[in-house]
Amino acid sequence: MCGIVGIVSSYTAVNQSIYDALTVLQHRGQDAAGIMTCEGSKLWLRKDNGLVRDVFHTRHMLRLRGNMGIGHVRYPTAGCESSAEAQPFYVNSPYGITLAHNGNLTNAGELKDNLFREDLRHLNTDSDSEVLLNVFAHELQRCGKLRINEDDVFAAVSNVHRRCRGAYAAVAMITGFGVVAFRDPYGIRPLVYGSRKTERGTEYIVASESVALDSLGFELIADVRPGEALFLGKDGSMSIRPCAEEAHYMPCIFEHVYLARPDSIIDDVSVYKARLRMGEALAAKIQRERPEHDIDVVIPIPDTSRTAALQLANNLGIKYREGFIKNRYIGRTFIMPGQQQRRKSVRQKLNAIDLEFRDKNVMLVDDSIVRGTTSQQIIQMARDAGAKHVYFASAAPPVRYPNVYGIDMPTRDELIAHDRSVEEIAAAIGADWLVFQDLDDLIDAVRKGNPELEGFDCSVFTGEYVTGTVTKDYLASLEQMRSDSAKEKRRLSDDAVIEMHNNA
Repeated sequence: MCGIVGIVSSYTAVNQSIYDALTVLQHRGQDAAGIMTCEGSKLWLRKDNGLVRDVFHTRHMLRLRGNMGIGHVRYPTAGCESSAEAQPFYVNSPYGITLAHNGNLTNAGELKDNLFREDLRHLNTDSDSEVLLNVFAHELQRCGKLRINEDDVFAAVSNVHRRCRGAYAAVAMITGFGVVAFRDPYGIRPLVYGSRKTERGTEYIVASESVALDSLGFELIADVRPGEALFLGKDGSMSIRPCAEEAHYMPCIFEHVYLARPDSIIDDVSVYKARLRMGEALAAKIQRERPEHDIDVVIPIPDTSRTAALQLANNLGIKYREGFIKNRYIGRTFIMPGQQQRRKSVRQKLNAIDLEFRDKNVMLVDDSIVRGTTSQQIIQMARDAGAKHVYFASAAPPVRYPNVYGIDMPTRDELIAHDRSVEEIAAAIGADWLVFQDLDDLIDAVRKGNPELEGFDCSVFTGEYVTGTVTKDYLASLEQMRSDSAKEKRRLSDDAVIEMHNNA
């Protein structure tokens, strides 16, 4: 899960607009941020670890000159915190290409080997985004022309689709020529585009979520469909073309559960309305399973569960109250790199309002339960605040399997729902009663907004991966890399190197 943006204007600087778009997409990645702009034949880059507001200062913004550029906010799927893996990435041959990527390539290892042995390209990081950049660069180089046209760009994207497997929504800038954005043939990660008309002409934008367009006054045109590529020329032209031999509309359903902002429209589905429907379905399930329930109050766990919790309370005819106050200066605990840091952050992030809990049977609502760390601590906070009984509702089904398409879901053993029944999960997190959304209801809640959607990537709930290329060996290697213990070993190793350097 990362956030990407690209803007092309034929008449004005784009640095401030890209910065503003990245601040709106900050929820998609808090590890690093970067902007690359193009002025004539010259590129300007600023990227580093940290939030957007901390990475870019006035002195950096003044240097980011040019009328087209791309930006990125990074969320590390492998837990790496090195600034070397901040994006955009750059390769000088051919033409000078930069790229920002959201997703994960499931055949990155094979591609990296082929890039070295057959394409004679050296990669400097372990990021699959650098792999994707070099695959695109090689395919564009094959045209063998000094000056390319948009047909050459679309042909290169077609070859990228033939070689790459997994999830990728990407935006690439070709120096002095234009910006190209493309989406994998299943449309797993989101990508939208729009325009903004002024007295001097038309500007174009492509971004991960429509909320970035809204904040800048751009009008949403459409989603980049699965397997499509969008080209924005430096002269103000725009063209879009299908580039995959076979495409299926099967986006990641977890975008609507948690990742996206509720004010975004993704794949022509309002995230807000989808979450309202999740709340309706969850209320119906509670009425079926416990028609004689004794719930006194419904309290959401801020922020992504608010919409579903409000609709759930309305449909049940129960009071809805804000029982937790959130510290806005703590990041999203789901995307923090280590379990110890997540545990510490929950108590720092939320504080209970005792009077909303005291002597009440409370139904807490969250968007999902992943590791269970947050749920367990919040339930204890509710008890400490005086709740008689603490019930818990998840707007999503049990998360039982890791994600391989760009979300840093933990290993199976670190997922609290893996190999556990609902009753066992309830006992583990300390809930008196636990109810999960049914998968069919979740799918209906999202698909109702756009019947064209063929299906969804629901792999975190089912273990079935839509690309069909995920093997047991790949999952095993991913778990070795992503587990909290593996991340801690890498951190200790990095600390040792730094200490050795300081002592030298």
